Amino acid sequence: MISVILMAYGTPRSREEILPYYTDIRRGRPPTDELLAELTARYEAIGGLSPLAAMTEAQRDAIQSALDAVAPGEFRVSLGLKHAQPMIEEAVSAVATTGTEKIIGLVLAPHYSTYSIGQYVGRAAAAAEPHGIGVVGIDSWATEPAFIDFLANDMRARLARMPANTKVLFTAHSLPQRIIDAGDPYPQELRSTAMAVANALGLREHEQWDIAWQSAGRTPEPWIGPDVLEAIDALAASDSPPAGVLVCACGFVADHLEVLYDLDIEAKKHAESRGLVFDRVACVNDDPRVMAALARRTIEAAS
Repeated sequence: MISVILMAYGTPRSREEILPYYTDIRRGRPPTDELLAELTARYEAIGGLSPLAAMTEAQRDAIQSALDAVAPGEFRVSLGLKHAQPMIEEAVSAVATTGTEKIIGLVLAPHYSTYSIGQYVGRAAAAAEPHGIGVVGIDSWATEPAFIDFLANDMRARLARMPANTKVLFTAHSLPQRIIDAGDPYPQELRSTAMAVANALGLREHEQWDIAWQSAGRTPEPWIGPDVLEAIDALAASDSPPAGVLVCACGFVADHLEVLYDLDIEAKKHAESRGLVFDRVACVNDDPRVMAALARRTIEAAS
């Protein structure tokens, strides 16, 4: 039996979990009352809590089903989360008791960065080493054809309903600038997805699409930009402003706070206040074709 640790960021499953979750994100430093209230209000704005926990479980189940269809009984998929239970280390410890031959580390993020996918796989490898189990990480699936097709098909349908003069912004979670300055490939990873989707639709760079970043952390150091809100401002203030903006948040593969609030509420309101029609390309969530493609990559990594 080969174990697959499907790794993701994690999210609170109840209001009571918001404080420990936020504290873990802050590396053990509890948030101020004001910061906690602000985060709680954002969850309230999208219905009380993020759907991410349920969606991550649905993605796990879909990948397990796809693996079973091709290689029945050979793989077992379990979750390992960065900031919520079960933590990555707990997931590794659990599978270590099953006599597994190896662990495939698959992160629910398409774009490699040492700060994201590198950290996830590194944590799994460190936890597995005392058990004598090797970890094989799937570093990137930024240009996985099923992923590109999903985004391109949804984008095509949405552009058909948008004003003719609509600008596409591809986004992913911002990272501290120092990480990029050290040579991290993350911006190129995002660009490879954007180029593949844009080419599928025949969109011209800068004229019809660009890249922006979102959801930067609240730290004193600079984070990579432009932020999506700044990009919207620049579009609205340009000599020939577009009539609409369509955001493709291809750095995120499930509906959660950074999409449902940061884009669907905050960015939408921001764009409309500047006279721009706003829409967003759907997230992959548990799309069967994309989950099956990730299952195939898992099998390839195990061979």
